[in-house]
This record gives sequence, structure tokens and C-alpha cells, in this order.
Amino acid sequence: MIAVPESRYPVLYQINTRVWLIALSRSLGRRATLDDIADAELDRLAEMGFDWIWLLSVWQTGEAAQRISRSNPSWRREFEHTLPDLQEEDIAGSGFAITGYRVHDDLGGDAALARLRARMRERGLCLMLDFVPNHMAPDHPWTDAHPDYFVHGTEADLARSPQNYGRVKTKNGSLLIAYGRDPYFDGWPDTLQLDYGNPALQAAMIGELVRIAGQCDGVRCDMAMLVLPEVFERTWGIRAEPFWPNAIGTVRRTHPAFLLMAEVYWDMEWTLQQQGFDYTYDKRLYDRLHEQRARPVREHLCADMAYQDRLARFLENHDEPRAASTFTPDIHAAAAVLTFLSPGLRFFHQGQFEGRRIRISPHLIRAPDEAVDAALQQFYERLLAVLRLPIVRNGSWSLLGCAPAWVDNPTADNFIAFRWEDAAQQRLLVAVNCSPQQSQCYVHLPFSQMAGRSLRLRDLLGPAVYDRAGDDLLARGLFLDMPPWGQHVFDVQWMA
Repeated sequence: MIAVPESRYPVLYQINTRVWLIALSRSLGRRATLDDIADAELDRLAEMGFDWIWLLSVWQTGEAAQRISRSNPSWRREFEHTLPDLQEEDIAGSGFAITGYRVHDDLGGDAALARLRARMRERGLCLMLDFVPNHMAPDHPWTDAHPDYFVHGTEADLARSPQNYGRVKTKNGSLLIAYGRDPYFDGWPDTLQLDYGNPALQAAMIGELVRIAGQCDGVRCDMAMLVLPEVFERTWGIRAEPFWPNAIGTVRRTHPAFLLMAEVYWDMEWTLQQQGFDYTYDKRLYDRLHEQRARPVREHLCADMAYQDRLARFLENHDEPRAASTFTPDIHAAAAVLTFLSPGLRFFHQGQFEGRRIRISPHLIRAPDEAVDAALQQFYERLLAVLRLPIVRNGSWSLLGCAPAWVDNPTADNFIAFRWEDAAQQRLLVAVNCSPQQSQCYVHLPFSQMAGRSLRLRDLLGPAVYDRAGDDLLARGLFLDMPPWGQHVFDVQWMA
């Protein structure tokens, strides 16, 4: 029986598996495998409140992609920036250049993953792994056995777009095959593009997904929109039948509780939700928070709840810059409160809590040494404590209106406020001044039974405690005067 989290709004933690195990290897003095992940570490992750652990890059990779990673000049410059003491063994090749959906030998193989998964399930932790639908590594066995599974090119294609095609030596001779790519960037030369216009390829990939579903509780699907028929045809000029409804339906017939999360961009989140995905990346919220203006964020949070409930909210992941490197500490805290206390799946990244500032390429298996940002770590400890509350796991959420504090004061527009409430009559009020200026407003509170009573508002992220008369709150709302990027998460209690 799959240990599916009971939370309506679960919390996920992404871990770079190879980097994690290399760090563990250094402490053990030998190569660590998945079996060496201590029970105490799994206990710690469960106690922090995570429902899902996404282990990035567990699948088998090969020598061909590794050679390309080590020899690509622009990639190497990035690696040297990340690791000034870079060694060849630090460059293992991209975890997305897969030669087979079996657990990498260096990690202990499929058996080690099964044992780890069993230990995780004992602690209520669900396991998420990668599924990469768009491409495979250059030395994947299909290049020999099924060359028709890939998009081929001509000499004219190679002359016109040498960055998007390459020659591959196979048992069938040298073949000219397209690199995996999306329509807006050059190809990834350590991968080969799969041909979704070929029904046999689609059937084979469904078979891979079904097999993966027997090894974990859910998958994160890399660049899931690339295999949509309209995107695939625009990229390659090849017509394809829809893949995801058939693939997801097939998996769910044998694994009905299996969860699928889509990495998706270009405003195609709703499209993939309609095709069966449980969650889709919320890149729109991420981008609007980077704009550092309240109104676009507030407008995004006005979307229908059926849509919002299935968004994966994040501030960083292995593809994006580190949040601590892109936000100042005060903006970081405000963005985190808005991101992770909104409805949907809450998606955190390894190193985020400690304030790591250097992004680690998925080609690398070692992380640089970085100091911990103690203040940011303490902030996240308080935020995670809030996220462990039942009210923000299973409660009801709604956006609140903010009125000007006085005539000719436009700063009410800088606020984003919302409330959580549950059947146990627990209430939270969240308010953020999403601007670089001191701002004031009145927040309209929807809480019932305020007449003739007093309320105590205790900030769960700081020391503030306020007592307010319910009649005044009904008449005008809650007055807030907050510093730039200030945030409150008030536990609201009736006073005796």
C-alpha cells in the first residue's frame, strides 16, 4: 500500500542524491550508497514536516554524456565557477542524460532504493523520482535496438543547425540524430531527442513510466510540456498523438494513487492539469515575486481554487538561481511567506534553509563549501513550524481585501493578505507588505462571531502580540502599519 500523505497541501523536499551521497562518502571515508542514509536522517526529515522526498538523479547514466560534460567549454566554465577546486571526478554527467531507468550502480542499484523506500514509508515519507520524457543519453541501448525511436536529421539540418544535431555511432552505423531541446534554446548535446510522432516510442515510454511507478510513489516529469502535440510539432515539424492522458491513465490502472508533478512553463500549467497531472510548477508566481510588486502577485492568487490547489509553489530548485543569491534577506522572507503559505504543494530545495547561494549544476556531484546563514535558517525553522499546523495542511484559504488607511494613502495596494480557517475553528491571518516602502491599510476580516468580543493576534514568526476589540474590527478592519517587506502570520484567538 502506498503511503500517500493525507495532507490536502503537502510539503516536498528536493535532494540532489549524488551530491548528498558524496558528502556522506567524505564523512564515512568510503563510497556511500542509499543504504548508508541513516535512519536518524530520515527521522529528521519526517520531523521537519515533509510528506515527500524527491531524490534527484538516481538513474543510470553513461560514459558518453560524461565525456561531453567534461569537454564542453561553456559548461566547464560554469563548473569551475561553482567549484574553484574542480576535479574531473566531480563531473559525472547530467542526471538527465539517462541510459536506463534503473538505479545507478554507484548508488547501490534498485535493491538499495527499495530498502530506502521501505524505511521512508515507515516514517510516512513518500518517495518521488525523475521521469525525463523528452530525451535519452547518446549511449542509451535504444540507439542500437530502436533507432527509429529518435528524431533523425539530414546533412542539410546539420549544416543549418550544427548546435542541434550530432553523429552517433551505433550498431547500425553512424546516424545523424537531433539533440534533445526545447524550441527556444539550442540542443543539449549530451542527449538525443525522442520521436513522439512514433507510436512505438510512446508505448515504450509508457512502459518505462509504469516500471518506475513500481519503485516510488510519484514522479517529477522533466519539461513535461515538450511532448505535448502542439509543442512537439512546433519544435520538430512532426505530428504526434497526445501522450500524457494515455500514459497517466495506464499508470493509474495499476498504481491508482501514483502522483505526477509536471515541470511546465509558457502558461501551460492548466493544460497539463487537465491531462491528468496532480501538480504543475507555478513559475508564474515565482516570476511575479521577482518583479517585487504586490498587485501581479495578488492577481495571480485570485485564480480559481481548483487550479491553485494543484500548483507546486517554490522559490528555488536545481534549475533556478538560489533564492538567497537573488533576494535580499527581507524580500526573501516576504516571498517565502507568500509562496509557502499559499494553497498548493509546497516545494523546498536542499540548501534553501541554510541560505546556500551557489547553484549546483546537475552535471556535478560535489557541492562547494558554504557558510550557513543562521538568521535565514532560524526564519525557515519558524516557517516550517507553521507549515506543520493542521490548518495550513487541510484548512480553507481565501484572499482578503485591503482598504486604504486614510484618504490619499495608496499604500494599501502594497499588501497581500489572506486567511486560513478549519473545522476545528483554528484561524490564521497572513499579511505581507510586498513593497520597499512603509505601508498602511485596513484588512477586512471574515471571521464570524467577533461582535462584542476581543481577539488576540499572536505572530507565529515573531514576538508581536496584539489585542483588538471585535466590534472595531467589524467596523473598520484590522489596521496594519508595516515596514518594507514586513510579514505577519497571526494566530487568531478569541479572548475570554
